Amino acid sequence: MALEVKGLNVRDGGRMVVSDVDLTLLEGNVTAVIGANGAGKSELVLALAGVLPHAGGEVTLDGKPLTGAGPDAIRAAGIAAVPEGHRVLTKLTVDDNLRAAASFRDNDVEEALRDTYALFPELAERKGQLAGTMSGGQQQMVALGHALMSRPRFMLIDEMSLGLAPLVVKRLMRFVEEMKSRGVGILLIEQFTDMALAVSEQAIVLRGGQVRYSGRAEALATNKQLLDEAYFGIDAAHQGSSRAV
Repeated sequence: MALEVKGLNVRDGGRMVVSDVDLTLLEGNVTAVIGANGAGKSELVLALAGVLPHAGGEVTLDGKPLTGAGPDAIRAAGIAAVPEGHRVLTKLTVDDNLRAAASFRDNDVEEALRDTYALFPELAERKGQLAGTMSGGQQQMVALGHALMSRPRFMLIDEMSLGLAPLVVKRLMRFVEEMKSRGVGILLIEQFTDMALAVSEQAIVLRGGQVRYSGRAEALATNKQLLDEAYFGIDAAHQGSSRAV
């Protein structure tokens, strides 16, 4: 039960932004994607979500092809994306935001709403509030709630901590851990590297759209040389062998 990516290439505006990326997302596991701004992390999420077209490679879910599928088909297959930027419907209430993200029968919507509000009681207290008047952290909870309403098997979460205080980020990380405990597979892009690696089983480092490391998150967390390469462009020694740490 896996989302597999093999040799994925992605172009954006005529420029290759993701090159020959391989990764496997397993249900109930978190894979952290680490890299500096411009490394191709967000483009990877947008491509897997069906927003950016693939320029090569293949994507499969449980062995069935998803290469070239659009956003609606990707979501229907059980893959929910949470793009960076706390994207919510600002002129709708919290409750209407969540209902708008659902795509199934009324009874199932009510059950999904109860589950979402149980995970985010902060939203339950503000269900009638316009999303655009909420704090950044609360808006990010709404954005995560959007994904949760589709009952996903896999979630692609891009920089949910952007602009948020560390205490709020810790609160959101508990959501990630809860999803993992439910068997949801998660691709997690996160600037708080220590937090991301702490909740992840696997990790990849992207630099210039290419994978420079793929392996255990625990091993990467203790490899300062590879982390320096990821964020500061310092070449790690023995780079060719770093993928199998």
